[in-house]
Amino acid sequence: MKVSVVAPVGDSVTADPDWMVAFARHLEACGFESIVAVEHTVLVTRYDSVYPYDNSGRVGLAPDCPIPDPLDLLAFLAGHTSRLGLATGVLVLPNHHPVVLAKRAATVDALSGGRLRLCVGVGWLKEELAACDVDFESRGRRANEQLAVMRELWAQRPDGASFTGEFFDFENVMCYPKPVAAERLPIHIGGHSRAAARRAGRLGDGFQPLGVTGPRLASLIALMRDEASSADRDPATLEVSLGHAVTKVDAERAAALVDQGADRLVLAMPPTTDIEHAKDLLSASAQRLSLSS
Repeated sequence: MKVSVVAPVGDSVTADPDWMVAFARHLEACGFESIVAVEHTVLVTRYDSVYPYDNSGRVGLAPDCPIPDPLDLLAFLAGHTSRLGLATGVLVLPNHHPVVLAKRAATVDALSGGRLRLCVGVGWLKEELAACDVDFESRGRRANEQLAVMRELWAQRPDGASFTGEFFDFENVMCYPKPVAAERLPIHIGGHSRAAARRAGRLGDGFQPLGVTGPRLASLIALMRDEASSADRDPATLEVSLGHAVTKVDAERAAALVDQGADRLVLAMPPTTDIEHAKDLLSASAQRLSLSS
């Protein structure tokens, strides 16, 4: 069982370099697999979009909450760790041009020794995508192309990469450095919809169902696997990551999540600005899960 932890966001510590270095180093020392960096390119003061992961329909972040760019944050932390995996979760894919994103991701992966994992989604905050000049209704089709573009750019093509699609078009371009694992830099799909499950099965290397449990979770995982089979892919090669709380997870609960299909736990931290308190919570969680450094 792989266990990762989401970098805290709501208390502004994610933009504190000393705090984050201490947090990441302690994760590594405790035996956690990876640190996860969230993304919002912008937050907005007024919005009509409904946040799908809270009954209030509102995201629990102040609009002036500092959320660093996830790849820049992970690159910074890579220089202060040696084994800790580096993951986005969830990077809002439509906000990014895939050629630039492919370059940035490959660079972080190459310089960190192959430690990067992308988890991407299509986004829920219409106003955020509008600020990035992205059409909300076509974001799913755009994301599918973006995944294909990045894979094409990471592949070894003697004459360069070429792509023709609805949103992106280029010929004979070279993009270096390549990821350590070349075109298989892992890309997981995050989301709560059937479209996300289908995208994970056909185009992703894993699936992180967000905010779903019970029969609906089982249905989404089954759909992902069915889509993989339909695309002549081996469903067993696709990882499933499920969320839980750092303070509540234990070996029994982890085993139950494995029974539901989890290959990885993605643990959320409670609010705290005290790094020593955060480290104590991580140590206790690692002990309950019998992680080894």
